[in-house]
Amino acid sequence: MEINMKLYDELKWRGLIEDISSPDIEKMLNEESITFYIGTDPTAKSLHIGHFSSFSVAKRLADYGHKPILLVGGATGLIGDPKPDSERPMITKEELEKNYKTLRKQVEDVFGFEVVNNYDWSKDINFIDYLRDYGKHFSVNYMLAKETVKSRLESGITYTEFSYMILQALDFLWLYENKGCTLQIGGQDQWGNITAGIELARRKAGAQLYAFTMPLILDSSGNKFGKSEGNAVWLDKEMTSPYEMYQFFINQSDDVIIKYLKMLSFLSVDEIKSIEKNHDEKPNLRLAQKALAKDIITFLHGEDEYEKARELSEKVFSNNDASLLKPIIVNSVTNILDVLFESKIAPSKSEARRLVTQGGIEVDGERILDPKYEINNEEVIIKRGKRNIYKIKIHK
Repeated sequence: MEINMKLYDELKWRGLIEDISSPDIEKMLNEESITFYIGTDPTAKSLHIGHFSSFSVAKRLADYGHKPILLVGGATGLIGDPKPDSERPMITKEELEKNYKTLRKQVEDVFGFEVVNNYDWSKDINFIDYLRDYGKHFSVNYMLAKETVKSRLESGITYTEFSYMILQALDFLWLYENKGCTLQIGGQDQWGNITAGIELARRKAGAQLYAFTMPLILDSSGNKFGKSEGNAVWLDKEMTSPYEMYQFFINQSDDVIIKYLKMLSFLSVDEIKSIEKNHDEKPNLRLAQKALAKDIITFLHGEDEYEKARELSEKVFSNNDASLLKPIIVNSVTNILDVLFESKIAPSKSEARRLVTQGGIEVDGERILDPKYEINNEEVIIKRGKRNIYKIKIHK
């Protein structure tokens, strides 16, 4: 933490504050010691890089002296937060419980936060009590005005999804009454759900609670990083290896890398300014990309894993040789578009088609321009652009 920059000012400098519920938050963060929470639903068994920006903010608050709580939504995960364009697939209770356990361990190991599960206080609320004790505090007009609901009115939204806002609001109230939690932080897409919690606490407990949100981390196409978008970079090294994570960061474009460095890394303000100056002078060295890769991989997996990832990358790209890489297994597909999509080289088949037709894909050294191209070999080397090399093994 910079000695001459208070917490709120540094968060603003890093671009990590989007919305605030009250100007009092600046004083709270800088001068008080507060309990705050951040939440996530266990729809996967690992956090991903989209979560990391929010969780890194929570760590910054914790390092400054505030007390963090992570809420893993065992209850809200069964319902599903409304997506802007469609309903989320329902997850089974068995899968959700399994995800909860792995997420809890990951967060405790990586960030050291206290973890709670909203299923613990939601499971015994009966339907009549839910309507009388919580539903009566929300007008339908208020709920319809929230962006997450408004965006779905034309295509349709189920009552189940519509109720998600109340369940999340209940969480904030429960954590205030049982843990002394007065602040919630989250991604900007959660603003409507978060402010519903503030309103419920005001109406039901006469309490003044607070919140701020962070901007979402977006990829080069303007999409969120996540499971639903098909472009997740997982924090679990069994799901995204340190080498794959290294390649992800090293391949980020110059027009976003300083923004990512500010939002994601734990490097100091002075360190980032120095890196930015050197990067601008010699962008071909990719100093900012390398600094970000080192900082995050070392934080998540340790210095040894970072060094292994860096050395492997140098060997692969200096020799243009992917034989050292662990193969990506794809099953029962041979069409180039299917292979690119199934191997996650491309996040969608439309993106795979664009990469092929624009000359961005090589198979075993041959540039492929035909989207109907069929791969006949069991194992091939695919190169996407200049800096992405993959070993693909096809089980037919």
